[in-house]
Amino acid sequence: MGTREGAVASALKHFDDGHFHHHLAELIAIPSTSQEPDHAADVQRYLHEAIQPWLERMGFVVEILDNPVAGHGPILSAERVEAGAAKSVLSYGHGDTVRGLDDQWRDGLSPWRLIQEGERWYGRGSADNKGQHALNLSALEAVVAERGGVLGFNLKLVLETSEERGSTGLRGFVAEHAERLAADVLIASDGPRVMAEVPTIATGTRGTYHFDLVVDLRAGGVHSGHWGGLTTDPAVLLAHALGCIIDQRGKILVRDWLPGAAGSGAGQRGVPAAVRAVLDGCPVGGGEAASIDPGWGEPGLTAAEKIYGWNSFIVLAMLSGRPDNPVNAVAPNARAHCQIRYTVDSDPAGFAAALRRHLDAHDLGAVGIENAGVRMPASRTDPGHAWVRWTVASMERTLGKRVQVIPNSSGGLPGDVFVDYLGVPLVWIPHSYNGCKQHGPDEHLLVGPAREGLAAFAGIWWDLGEGATP
Repeated sequence: MGTREGAVASALKHFDDGHFHHHLAELIAIPSTSQEPDHAADVQRYLHEAIQPWLERMGFVVEILDNPVAGHGPILSAERVEAGAAKSVLSYGHGDTVRGLDDQWRDGLSPWRLIQEGERWYGRGSADNKGQHALNLSALEAVVAERGGVLGFNLKLVLETSEERGSTGLRGFVAEHAERLAADVLIASDGPRVMAEVPTIATGTRGTYHFDLVVDLRAGGVHSGHWGGLTTDPAVLLAHALGCIIDQRGKILVRDWLPGAAGSGAGQRGVPAAVRAVLDGCPVGGGEAASIDPGWGEPGLTAAEKIYGWNSFIVLAMLSGRPDNPVNAVAPNARAHCQIRYTVDSDPAGFAAALRRHLDAHDLGAVGIENAGVRMPASRTDPGHAWVRWTVASMERTLGKRVQVIPNSSGGLPGDVFVDYLGVPLVWIPHSYNGCKQHGPDEHLLVGPAREGLAAFAGIWWDLGEGATP
């Protein structure tokens, strides 16, 4: 029936001889961006033509169902059930991408062509998320062949196509199909490693909370010569509001936003001891688009604690007047769209009220808060969970190197949906790195982490069939 070593070797041969690159190129060539309505047919084509036949060749029963929310992409549900199998594993991925941004890629590159330059494979979706779920499915294919078509466990897969639109509809889909999707654990891949060379497991993700800060004072602008110095400038009020939310070194001043035990006072806020312990010695880096500024953020925290155990505040966009064509006028209004990346150790239900109190205390009652709410909830499984420890052992056996566990990745994923309706522990195994340029031009997948990810999943799929699982 084959061997573990044979399965891993077969998966790596598939990678090294160029077959995986060729297959991924076919996936990248389908411009399945969910952010442009003109590509709705390509989103459908990705599931129907690229994924469904592949899964069916591996023995899956596949259904592609409409999204519960009209106007959003379909969701693929597949299952491979074996008689007498004791364990069921759920995996996840998303076949949609962000916009191609064709005109912003550098010369010689294109979002919908997989182009190799050295250790980088460029293409939209190469890192987020086509390359990642394709690695896992290619590893599965190698294990199915090595075991003679018998895995020894049940495998279920959800592949959505609206993740880049906030996973709209996924919650309703999982709630409706909870019995069919029931599993012992979720093992899937998305996001970056802590560093390119460090295999990583994340047991959750930070959530995202958005709101607008708005200063709206008059119907139109007024002459800057006649009224400057006499009438309130909304851009100045907005700047002061931002300055009282976060200081010039990135420390969040609205302390009730920060991680801490429910009901604790501001003085008791801090990274929970269990989170601090798992992040002890955790490296962070590998991104070339931006550097880590040691003086930015919460004083006294390591870089790992800042990004994996703490909350961050970001101004995503701000506007007053007409920056593209300034006029000599005091603007009538100013607006900033803001985001909080938060961990499960914070309560987003209190974010807006805490901000209102804080602004009022700084005599900024004219600054309004609009459109406030959670876009993607935070989630976390205990980093010491038995399924996490099991996966670490499997990966370290395959790769021969230490695996770093983090309590949650820095970005967002819909793990909360699977926890809420299926009760599964979360094991996210990212194959990318911080410098992959996902969501922007020149997105790419690094060869080294991709090859390791393929090998690691071949070992995981094999070990799941051996029976010695939690």
